[in-house]
Amino acid sequence: MKHYKIIFLFSFILTISVSGQNTIGVLSNSVGSLDGYTLFTAQKETYLINNCGEIVNQWTSNYNSGRAVYLLANGNLLRAANIPNPGKIKIKGFGGRIELFNWGGDLIWEYEYSTTNVTQHHDIFPMANGNILMLAASILTYEEAIQLGRKPEYLGKELYNEQILELKPVGKDGAIIVWQWDIKDHLIQDFDDTKSNFGIVSDNPQRLDINFLGGSLIKNPNWLHANSIQYNNHLDQIIISIRSLSEIYIIDHSTTTAEAASSIGGKYSKGGDFLYRWGNPVAYGQGTVDDQKLFGQHYPHWITEGFIDADKIIVFNNGWNRSGKFSEIDIINPPTSSPGVYTYNTNTAYGPVNPDYIYSAPKNTDFFSPILSSAQRLSNGNTLICEGTSGYFFEIDQSENIVWEYINPATSRKILIPGSDSKISANSIFRAKKYDSEYAAFDNKTLTPKNTIEEKALEAIKNELSNLTSSFHKKSEILKFETNNKIDKIEIYNLSGQLVVKEHNSKSVNLKSILSGLYLAKIYSNDIFILNKIIKK
Repeated sequence: MKHYKIIFLFSFILTISVSGQNTIGVLSNSVGSLDGYTLFTAQKETYLINNCGEIVNQWTSNYNSGRAVYLLANGNLLRAANIPNPGKIKIKGFGGRIELFNWGGDLIWEYEYSTTNVTQHHDIFPMANGNILMLAASILTYEEAIQLGRKPEYLGKELYNEQILELKPVGKDGAIIVWQWDIKDHLIQDFDDTKSNFGIVSDNPQRLDINFLGGSLIKNPNWLHANSIQYNNHLDQIIISIRSLSEIYIIDHSTTTAEAASSIGGKYSKGGDFLYRWGNPVAYGQGTVDDQKLFGQHYPHWITEGFIDADKIIVFNNGWNRSGKFSEIDIINPPTSSPGVYTYNTNTAYGPVNPDYIYSAPKNTDFFSPILSSAQRLSNGNTLICEGTSGYFFEIDQSENIVWEYINPATSRKILIPGSDSKISANSIFRAKKYDSEYAAFDNKTLTPKNTIEEKALEAIKNELSNLTSSFHKKSEILKFETNNKIDKIEIYNLSGQLVVKEHNSKSVNLKSILSGLYLAKIYSNDIFILNKIIKK
């Protein structure tokens, strides 16, 4: 029986794409972009990048992202993390854990709020006094929901109550709850007149109709799906985003916990009732579907004092469940009689009728993210926008020119490398936030640029493939490659350039079908390939 052997003559590594057009990382960067650093979290990593996409700092957690992340003025990083819930609370975006890292990446505080009945989810917010606001959900039993006036046909086994807790960190892994607000204390319904919260919905816009479903499915316990909380220290108010109902609410934080559960007390004398709401007046019987302005929105917050449009509210209006698939950035200016005191005329919807400003793409369907996403007004008047589902960040100037673009290379499976197609990858991002280069967090910090995320990944793959080894089984004539990387494809070409053998998703290839001679082997892994000349004798 005739035997063959394989001799490797030499090898070298190439990327698949040789195009000069970037497909991930920084796509464009002009002089009009803000000099600053962009923060985002993906899986277990949190990145701080400069305008060239180079990493200036990176934090690594043992847990995947729980969505929210903030860089504090002292250089610490506050982050929500995802842990399994021991019960059966099902919320897309749940976390259950909060982590605090120092600038050097050391975990200095951790806290878990995840039991069979409660879980932190989506957002947190760092307060100036060192406390942390936390968005959470708790379970209302079937009986409790019925007692609150929920229609039985709208109920499954339970219903989720959204709550906001203020935590005072203690030690390395503890916290004291110093303030609490629950939406269950501010419900109204016109279904069951035997319940204490029975009333006329349209006469009580300061409360939420427990039987208004909005975009929520019947019997879905997660009927509200809050996805953001932000705080205004000057007004001592919190703004909440309720995605399923396409509304935003503002509440008073100056109350005691007891007052927050009532309709009296606090700086604005309304207890924990809504001070303001906007987005979908159908929810309180003061409009029609044509009056709806928000559609599954994310990240409403007050624009920073001193910035253009200061104290107005900016929000990413996703366009979820809207006719036509397009997103917008809205800036609204709630009517007030004095700071934090919102005017309301009875038997009407809360103003304004329309946003002060709307950004959409020139062809509106070119800009669309049905979930996730954020928009942030910057100190130079620009606006940073995160199109969450595509992991695409872009900064526009005051004339709506795009002055900076970036596509997140970090996906749920791997880090994309130059030349990769991000459109087929799960590289979504909940929120991106840009910090001015003068931000206090950067004082006396080393901000030496390192590789970009994608270059770092490429180098790691190249290093691994450069050490590629192989073995040849003479009897079976199978050539096997040894590497820690996944091999996507192996192709064997003759000297005429003809493909003679191909194997997908395997680290081995059968060479029985080819004659002795000189061949070229192309081994593909993670969007790059290594070329090997081989001789079969």
